[in-house]
Amino acid sequence: MFLRGIRGATTVAHNEAEEILTATGDLLRAIVEANDFHPEDICSVFITVTEDITATFPARAIRTLAGWELVPLMCSLEVPVENSLPKCIRLMVQVNTTKTQAEINHVYLKEAKALRPDIVKLTNEATR
Repeated sequence: MFLRGIRGATTVAHNEAEEILTATGDLLRAIVEANDFHPEDICSVFITVTEDITATFPARAIRTLAGWELVPLMCSLEVPVENSLPKCIRLMVQVNTTKTQAEINHVYLKEAKALRPDIVKLTNEATR
């Protein structure tokens, strides 16, 4: 068994609580589906947001999912780099798994696909 990090990111159009919660939930569900794991397999989830997301904690979306109540979550601000992607939510899901690094599927949604086009391309090819 290995501890692996699964990356993911998404964006929101507006700094509104409901949109932030929906986007976070959608991203986490996509990561789970792409990698086939369960909440009890999770070590922790790190969540970062860009400084223009202030309406709510994205972790609230994960806390409402059945089975995720005991998973340690941590929210923080992304490093504010000039000209970086705005209104972005990033997840680093640390999962206990027997999968190799090459078998992990990282997930980028919406405008966040621009962050790692190389990974988006690999993920799309793997799911064909």
